[in-house]
Amino acid sequence: MEDVLQKAKRVFDIEIESLKRLRDSLDENFIKAIGLIRNCKGKVITTGVGKSGHIARKVASTLASTGTPAHYLHPAEALHGDLGVIDTGDVVIAFSNSGESPEVISLLPYIKLLGTPLIAITNNPQSTLAKHADVHIFLAVEREACPLQLAPTSSSTASLVLGDALAMVLLELNGFTEKDFALRHPAGSLGRKLRRVADLCHTGEEVPVVKENTPMREVIIEMSSKGFGATAVVDEDGRLVGIITDGDLRRFANRGGKFDESLARDVMTKNPKTARMDELAVEALRRMEDYKITVLLVVDGENRPVGIIHMHDILRAGVV
Repeated sequence: MEDVLQKAKRVFDIEIESLKRLRDSLDENFIKAIGLIRNCKGKVITTGVGKSGHIARKVASTLASTGTPAHYLHPAEALHGDLGVIDTGDVVIAFSNSGESPEVISLLPYIKLLGTPLIAITNNPQSTLAKHADVHIFLAVEREACPLQLAPTSSSTASLVLGDALAMVLLELNGFTEKDFALRHPAGSLGRKLRRVADLCHTGEEVPVVKENTPMREVIIEMSSKGFGATAVVDEDGRLVGIITDGDLRRFANRGGKFDESLARDVMTKNPKTARMDELAVEALRRMEDYKITVLLVVDGENRPVGIIHMHDILRAGVV
């Protein structure tokens, strides 16, 4: 069994070393590739066959989900009509370890005819693909992790990581945010984690609101009827000035306060914690946990309460 683990660790060591070589070999060609993609008026087309094709498909998916429009094109299908997805405003990224894949090479005349910039990612700077590319990025892989030196291992890993590096650098340079990411991942666990307060909060007549001069008897009725254990307190202009929660009621009573003789302003907590409609629900939940509260009032740009969100609303939505 120990021998099995040693063999597995050998694969890790070889691939890690390949990634280090690739990292250290990055030069102005990587910068040029980033420039071509950023200046692209259309989309990024990735292509490749075999293992390189799988990598190209994944890189296109990563680019598209992080703000760079991208599409994978199978080179064989391209020659049977799909070539039409490439336009003059696009950029093509071709993956080929040898740089001599016939299916990819066959696309070169058409890419040149369209005047579409070509970025080649290969492990052979003297290859046909590298020589015909506008920018060539060298993988710098010395050996595969395959003991037979046949199965693409180190080279496919290097290609994948290089694609990730392109996507992540573009993400940062383009100012791509969590909110942008959420727009592209509406379904599944990622979509739930990136839901906004606006998606989960209660609005309109559901929001408990009283004015600061409202008698406490009416305040308690408002709190009871809305069922959140809290109410917003606003001034004459409708701007938020405080909040009254069940805890505020208990503290007021413990101090000897008389509800029949008091107004909302006498009981409220000033400057309550709030949320915004466009912020992530998980951020609102984190704020509730930090301040040990279960509800947040949602305010607009003029500090007027427009919603209310309870911790249970977020938990039920599966945000965490």
